[in-house]
Amino acid sequence: MNPHRAGVSSKLRSMLKVTSLGAAVFSAICLCKGNEEFYSAIFMPIVRIIPPETAHKMAVFGVKLGVIRPPYQDPEQLKTQLLGLTIENPVGIAAGFDKHGEAVSGLQHIGFGFVEIGSVTPEPQPGNPRPRVFRLNEDKAIVNRYGFNSEGHDVVYERLRKTREENGTKVTLGINLGKNKHSEDAVDDYVKGIKKFSCLADYLVINISSPNTPGLRTMQNKSTLQILLSEVIKARNSLPRSEQRPILVKLAPDLSDGDVQEIIGVVKFKDCAIDGLIISNTTIDRPSSLKSYNAGQLGGLSGAPLNSKSTQLIAKVYKWTEGKIPIIGVGGISNGQDAYEKILAGASAVQLYTAFIYHGPPIVTKVKRELAQILEENGYQSIQQAVGKGVDQFL
Repeated sequence: MNPHRAGVSSKLRSMLKVTSLGAAVFSAICLCKGNEEFYSAIFMPIVRIIPPETAHKMAVFGVKLGVIRPPYQDPEQLKTQLLGLTIENPVGIAAGFDKHGEAVSGLQHIGFGFVEIGSVTPEPQPGNPRPRVFRLNEDKAIVNRYGFNSEGHDVVYERLRKTREENGTKVTLGINLGKNKHSEDAVDDYVKGIKKFSCLADYLVINISSPNTPGLRTMQNKSTLQILLSEVIKARNSLPRSEQRPILVKLAPDLSDGDVQEIIGVVKFKDCAIDGLIISNTTIDRPSSLKSYNAGQLGGLSGAPLNSKSTQLIAKVYKWTEGKIPIIGVGGISNGQDAYEKILAGASAVQLYTAFIYHGPPIVTKVKRELAQILEENGYQSIQQAVGKGVDQFL
């Protein structure tokens, strides 16, 4: 070989190594710092090539590592009160992302003000057959029919116990409870969850609104709900005072006005007096505006198409309860304006999930930054000042 050519070739290889190393270091820094442009233009488009459930597992693992730490500092006006707790900001991660409590600390590092894991069922179960998660890219939406795939109470409890021991009480933690698919006593499944997790959670959620477990949504009817809530409240009140946690119910967005008013009537009973509502779960509705070829898949639809529907339901519940029951608003939040509208409609805090799938960790900082700016522009010094102030415009 020509010595000159060999020398050039060696130099090229060295340059390629240096360039590759530089690109890798740059990418790693962008990933860890939550660079919005990098995620939007490079990283998330690559992720969307991966099958949805595989991408979901990879995302949980990546967050679990705890290396993603955006430099954003929450401004004082985002600090808020939720269920008697003081949280640094009102933006939480909804149940469904971290189903098994694997990445609680990592989610806090990303910037979420509170973390809700689950749904967790008493016994382990695999959920529905795959494929069971579908992207609707054109609609910025997801259809899922996971069906409460869960590692069960015991496994999740041990994992969360270790997390609490390692991190103290830094993470404001919600645990979303479900029932086993073939359970003979659904009410007892929720009672078991209350007793199991009260010592670890900051709040507990009764999920009776997923569309992916047969018969689950029928538990929202008046008579069944009254029995369920009276039993879970009784179970909570039987625990030591130090372990009695707020209990919330997560509602479906597909309920009729009459159904919602019946539910409100139930939770006003002393024996059924829960501490809050989460509005809302995914929808079985399929708006005619959907463009994606996966729109016809069975399961719950989440993301942008759910936004206005969930906000309207928040406003109705806030008005019908006269603002006396705290609401966590969820459904289609992808920017600060979406979060602000849910707060105006009556939500004391909000959660997102689908936008996290499409935009990655930078979406958390984006929503918080924009929300803080909008609050300031409208003269609100805190979240509490804005809650319910625009309820009528969403009815």
